Amino acid sequence: MTRIFIPQDVAALAVGAEKVAKAIAAQAGDGVSIIRTGSRGLFWLEPLVEVETPAGRVAYGPVAPADVPGLFAAGFLTGAAHPLCLGLTEQIPWLARQNRLTFARCGIIDPLSVEDYRAHGGFKGLARALNLGPSNTVEEVVKSGLRGRGGAGFPTGIKWRTVAAAPADRRYIVCNADEGDSGTFADRMMLEGDPLALIEGMVIAGYGVGANKGYVYSRSEYPHANHVFARALYVARKAGLLGPSILGTDFGFDIELRVGAGAYVCGEETALLESLEGKRGVVRAKPPVPAIKGLFGRPTVVNNLLSLATVPTILANGAQAYADYGMGRSRGTMPIQIAGNVKFGGLFEDAFGITLGEIVNEIGGGTLTGRAVKAVQCGGPLGAYFPPSLFDTQYDYEAFTARGGLIGHGGIVVFDDSVDLSAQARFAMEFCAIESCGKCTPCRIGSTRGTEVIDRIRAGIEVEANIALVEDLCQTMKFGSLCALGGFTPYPVLSALHHFPEDFRRGACPVAAE
Repeated sequence: MTRIFIPQDVAALAVGAEKVAKAIAAQAGDGVSIIRTGSRGLFWLEPLVEVETPAGRVAYGPVAPADVPGLFAAGFLTGAAHPLCLGLTEQIPWLARQNRLTFARCGIIDPLSVEDYRAHGGFKGLARALNLGPSNTVEEVVKSGLRGRGGAGFPTGIKWRTVAAAPADRRYIVCNADEGDSGTFADRMMLEGDPLALIEGMVIAGYGVGANKGYVYSRSEYPHANHVFARALYVARKAGLLGPSILGTDFGFDIELRVGAGAYVCGEETALLESLEGKRGVVRAKPPVPAIKGLFGRPTVVNNLLSLATVPTILANGAQAYADYGMGRSRGTMPIQIAGNVKFGGLFEDAFGITLGEIVNEIGGGTLTGRAVKAVQCGGPLGAYFPPSLFDTQYDYEAFTARGGLIGHGGIVVFDDSVDLSAQARFAMEFCAIESCGKCTPCRIGSTRGTEVIDRIRAGIEVEANIALVEDLCQTMKFGSLCALGGFTPYPVLSALHHFPEDFRRGACPVAAE
């Protein structure tokens, strides 16, 4: 039986993967099995079609329905040469350069097959955790150095340890899959390509801290991912991997999928918890932190999806094997999402420590337009803009912080030299004004006033005085806001002002009144 692998990840579906799959199925005949996978993350090659051969999988892409007859005529079922042939998939330079730990199975397995997941190392982490016991499981995560992949970078194991030690009649695991940052898509890719890894990670977390219930908070903007994950929950329950007896033990754990209504602020952990409780998504004042008093007033682990999906790898291979990757206090690997005006966009997972310049110019291939790179925004809409002069910055939490930046959820958006950074600074303030939950004045009012002041700057009105006013306003927002939405909005604004001052001092801009 010849096996053909075609992704049904949204990125692939958006460029015709479903039509390609139907065209191949119509011509394949008997003796051919088509397996729908997640994406490998090489978006410029989607739809990427792979054929299993004795030498390994051979890739072809990007494939259009019109290419299918020619592929069959050339003998692609045996991995034969064709203009779209990319050779052995694992030897594609963009893939071969990566260190895939979290995304080791994504694009390789059938995401809804328990057997396929187990054959590729699945559930080894859970089995080892059950053998280690709850406290040793938590300590293994502590020793790995895993930090939250949602943006704050807080040590995951320390959070687990706090929840486990907090006295309570029940505890909860909450997965933050509310992936709202521009230029990010790793959560979605995991939900669509390897959802059982998230389920296993949440079960391990529940076992470690003594929780029997978990919630995944996803986005209404991810209907396909939510559908796939809901099916994965059904498959896991049917296989006995969720429910009252996990792998035949007396430990029970179950997961419920909840879908938010699209508020960006619900990516903040306390607003997320409010939404989960059926309330309006408004930020809570801290303390107490959710690890002490979280969902329904109980100790709660709130982790990003990528953090939880990485846990099975840590438990399966040992904490030290994971900690051997990375640098300083940034251990392990980071799924970097490369987007914007870039030649090779997609998901690139590697150890912390590579430079921003390597990511943009070598891995990303520079701009798609061929023009010079002017700025790169790292860490979503609240991240700083880095000019090429800072491309020697190592991809590391502390290194980015030292230069006024954020790693955030791992998103990198590239801009060429046609971008107007004053317009981008205005967008940051306007974005905050629109998405603010309204609870605190610095965020609610500061972002509205900030938008107005930047409009005056762009119109050439008292430019220097208004620039000083924006900088002062940013300090108020940074140190006075209750959460990161208002507190981090100054990052893109101030970085644009400091690194690209000429964009704010050109007199009246033609779009200033927008």
